[in-house]
Amino acid sequence: MSRSRQPPLVTGISPNEGIPWTKVTIRGENLGTGPTDLIGLAICGHNCLLTAEWMSASKIVCRVGQAKNDKGDIIVTTKSGGRGTSTVSFKLLKPEKIGILDQSAVWVDEMNYYDMRTDRNKGIPPLSLRPANPLGIEIEKSKFSQKDLEMLFHGMSADFTSENFSAAWYLIENHSNTSFEQLKMAVANLKRQANKKSEGSLAYVKGGLSTFFEAQDALSDVTNSVNATHCVFTLERRMTGYQSLQPFSPRPPHVHAAIHQKLEADGTEKVEGSMTQKLENVLNRASNTADTLFQEVLGRKDKADSTRNALNVLQRFKFLFNLPLNIERNIQKGDYDVVINDYEKAKSLFGKTEVQVFKKYYAEVETRIEALRELLLDKLLETPSTLHDQKRYIRYLSDLHTPGDPAWQCIGAQHKWILQLMHSCKEGYVKDLKANPGLHSPMLDLDNDTRPSVLGHLSQTASLKRGSSFQSGRDDTWRYKTPHRVAFVEKLTKLVLSQLPNFWKLWISYVNGSLFSETAEKSGQIERSKNVRQRQNDFKKMIQEVMHSLVKLARGALLPLSIRDGEAKQYGGWEVKCELSGQWLAHAIQTVRLTHESLTALEIPNDVLQTIQDLILDLRVRCVMVTLQHTAEEIKRLAEKEDWIVDNEGLTSLPCQFEQCIVCSLQSLKGVLECKPGEASVFQQPKTQEEVCQLSINIMQVFIYCLEQLSTKPDADIDTTHLSVDVSSPDLFGSVHEDFSLTSEQRLLIVLSNCCFLERHTFLNIAEHFEKHNFQGIEKITQVSMASLKELDQRLFENYIELKADPIVGSLEPGIYAGYFDWKDCLPPTGVRNYLKEALVNIIAVHAEVFTVSKELVPRVLSKVVEAVSEELSRLMQCVSSFSRNGALQARLEICALRDTVAVYLTPESKSSFKQALEALPQLSSGADKKLLEELLNKFKSSMHLQLTCFQAASSTMMKT
Repeated sequence: MSRSRQPPLVTGISPNEGIPWTKVTIRGENLGTGPTDLIGLAICGHNCLLTAEWMSASKIVCRVGQAKNDKGDIIVTTKSGGRGTSTVSFKLLKPEKIGILDQSAVWVDEMNYYDMRTDRNKGIPPLSLRPANPLGIEIEKSKFSQKDLEMLFHGMSADFTSENFSAAWYLIENHSNTSFEQLKMAVANLKRQANKKSEGSLAYVKGGLSTFFEAQDALSDVTNSVNATHCVFTLERRMTGYQSLQPFSPRPPHVHAAIHQKLEADGTEKVEGSMTQKLENVLNRASNTADTLFQEVLGRKDKADSTRNALNVLQRFKFLFNLPLNIERNIQKGDYDVVINDYEKAKSLFGKTEVQVFKKYYAEVETRIEALRELLLDKLLETPSTLHDQKRYIRYLSDLHTPGDPAWQCIGAQHKWILQLMHSCKEGYVKDLKANPGLHSPMLDLDNDTRPSVLGHLSQTASLKRGSSFQSGRDDTWRYKTPHRVAFVEKLTKLVLSQLPNFWKLWISYVNGSLFSETAEKSGQIERSKNVRQRQNDFKKMIQEVMHSLVKLARGALLPLSIRDGEAKQYGGWEVKCELSGQWLAHAIQTVRLTHESLTALEIPNDVLQTIQDLILDLRVRCVMVTLQHTAEEIKRLAEKEDWIVDNEGLTSLPCQFEQCIVCSLQSLKGVLECKPGEASVFQQPKTQEEVCQLSINIMQVFIYCLEQLSTKPDADIDTTHLSVDVSSPDLFGSVHEDFSLTSEQRLLIVLSNCCFLERHTFLNIAEHFEKHNFQGIEKITQVSMASLKELDQRLFENYIELKADPIVGSLEPGIYAGYFDWKDCLPPTGVRNYLKEALVNIIAVHAEVFTVSKELVPRVLSKVVEAVSEELSRLMQCVSSFSRNGALQARLEICALRDTVAVYLTPESKSSFKQALEALPQLSSGADKKLLEELLNKFKSSMHLQLTCFQAASSTMMKT
């Protein structure tokens, strides 16, 4: 039959040598599947199974027994693997024997060195068999090793009580350096000890011999009955006195015989009666006389004996009689351990006594112990108290076998205490807030906000860079003005973290039984295990109640709208109208997160802490909402901070401030949006995604509205006292003087330039920041924002074109027909007329105005202006019914002059308009007309070369581009 497992194999033992009863650890392979599988364990041939403790299939712990072999293998036998083998061995060392009277620094196992049954007739005390120094001289240990001596005296022993004692070994080991004279003294000591032992029990009978000899002499001298009677009385009196003082020793038989013969002889010679009868009478009279004489003495003796017995009882049982007083004294000193030990001792000795005196005193002890139980229970339930004191009192009560379950009562009291502390903390802060409503209260109103806003920081930075005298009126004192509700949450979490860990550890100690002493644990282990199973759900409800109270109190302070109306009075009651800012909500989130991490470290179940996770998620969502709303409020104020200072790119600081404002807000939300272990994403709910997306769009549209307000702001509302010109920018509109003010057209251009930059850079950068922070619906945010921006841009652009193009277009028709000019009857052309030159000068003025603000806007603006002018010119040409030869040449000259001058800014629409205008004119029939037209065009371009230089520079710039 094949076994299911391999035979055991021992590969190591620690330690590998030692004396009997040494605890060793055996390691190896296949050492059994369990304690029941281990059926044999032998070390050096000795069965060690009784002390074996199976730990695992590779580890066994046991104690080495008394083995005959000095060195041997370790053999393990199991049911599943059979008898095993060993690759290591164990060496059994002989213990150094210590005498009964020898001093030792460690506890020595008691060993039976002497058996009284084998030497029963010898009256030698057992202690004398093992003297510490049998030779009586000073012992000098030799330097020879134990191994060398064992090899030299194989099979012998240096122990003088051993059967194979070797005197030579003993002398070499203990007296190798002793002189010969000292050895002679040792021999004399041995002889003296032997003589003492030979005397034996002879000393027991030495003291009684003289009495017997005196009695024999007295009987020999008796000559008559009176003398005999007197002698016998004297003999008996002496013998009686001897018996009362000496141990009983039987009289020799020949003494009894001699006395009997003498009395018989006397009785036969006398007539008066038997000698024995007379002796009896005499003895009775002597006894009565003695009783009469010594009755009082004997009574006092009996009374003294009774008193002595009572004193002996008091002395013997003084522990019980003094115990009530000692208990009271030790309780006053706080030595509860002493009281418990004395009580356990008294209970074991007198708990079941039937003696009335003992019952009475033991009842007093029980009365004081009951008072001690009540005292300890009161101390246990007293709050606040440390975990150490709670465990100590619980252990005392368990040792005193207190009825009920004090540990569970303590847990319940701590639970109520924690809840009471939490609500008291809330009431204290609410009361303080009502008493001082103006202190520590955050305001969402930006005008009254003591915290430095992102906008304020940006404005201050921008002003300092531009050399402005702007000084921020806000300081950093807000950091030390914590709102009441935030301070309450911090205090609340600290309170819970200071109390709940001890509360949880108390429950863990209650479950594993470490609260109780070994005696109490063994006696109440079964009952307590039942209580733990029954009360596990109760404790879970306690923890859940604490967590729910913590979360609801925090919600009442931070998210008052998230609690039900019925719970508002219990968990709310703050009566504040303003909402906490995003910065304080982020601070509160960090506080709650740290609380959750600390509670998780206590290994509290996750389902119990789920309410805190829900609170963190709601706070994060609310923080994002409030921060975005606050950002929108900040951006509304950007219009007030516009300084209208244009840089080389035609931009003010407004787009940069807008982007930085959003970046700072998102940066403040970085920790809030980041998901800690076990936390869900802020954007996991579709509703939250939609709200955040809408708030983000609202931020963009608020800024677009600010741009629109700036573009349409009346001139009188613009403060230009702080304006300055960037030294790196060209001269703004030719010159800057003290009474300078921006016109509506200039503001339109600046806003248009900012809109272009927003469309090409800022909005795209903001979208990247949103994506970096895992915002959802970024495409929608970008599309809606871009559409709104383009709509504003187009509207502002059309307004500007209308402001600039309409006057130019309106001046064409009056200029053409000035002086009653008629296309049918006119003089030969001598050059371009003034109305066209005036129109070109106006276009050049528009070019200069736009170029000063933004070079990139020039093509866009001039193209539209040229379109308007060409369209009007085409309309006017088409309205002419007929042209004379000179009129047609004049019209073609002016149209071609305008077209060639603004050729850089021609668009398909303007080209089409110029084409239509030329098609409306009669064709040139002769070469002279064409030559004249070319000469006049060259003359025009030459005469206005300086004015037309701007169009040529733009042309070269566009070609390079």
